Amino acid sequence: MKSQRRKFSREFKLEAVRLVSEEKESLVKIAKDLGIRPDILRNWRTAVEGRAGLTGTRVSEGDSPVVGRDEELRQLRRENEVLREELDFVKKAAAYFAKQTR
Repeated sequence: MKSQRRKFSREFKLEAVRLVSEEKESLVKIAKDLGIRPDILRNWRTAVEGRAGLTGTRVSEGDSPVVGRDEELRQLRRENEVLREELDFVKKAAAYFAKQTR
């Protein structure tokens, strides 16, 4: 029987990382107090540091690469441009075939 994977909110993760950075206790002790494994808390801390531009790590939330807002914006703008080009092509093709059927 498979155990169900626990999911933690973004706020919980950020608060846990804040505790690690501000408290005088060890990461292991804080993880134990929160009821999570130390390696999970360590991954969350690394991911938060990565978002701040300190490391090139992976985000534990969904395991997607850490992408800064500027980079994400560039990617979305490029995708938007490609979609507009495709839409223009479809419109031209539809107009061309509409002329032929008359």
